[in-house]
Amino acid sequence: MNWIFLIIAGLFEVGWAVGLKYTEGFTRVNPTIFTVTGMLASFYFLSMALKTLPLGTAYAIWTGIGAIGTVILGIVLFNEPASAIRLICIGFILTGIIGLKVSFNG
Repeated sequence: MNWIFLIIAGLFEVGWAVGLKYTEGFTRVNPTIFTVTGMLASFYFLSMALKTLPLGTAYAIWTGIGAIGTVILGIVLFNEPASAIRLICIGFILTGIIGLKVSFNG
């Protein structure tokens, strides 16, 4: 169940990271509420996952999910470049996440 909490935490991280773009420096109320709620939810689920998962593994996976999701949504929502090098680097992050999960002995 803690791995599921970690994935949920990572997805909320994507949500609040993208939400930051819409807050326009926390000057827009609704996006700010969404973003802060996403932050709190992300930290809550991360804290639940950390009850049994090692800190380094959980944190790396949490930030990796956030990084991958944020880059993908940046490409889709904000027309950020989808260059080969960016996609290759995202592939490296995904490989690292998979490697950390596979190597976990708990």
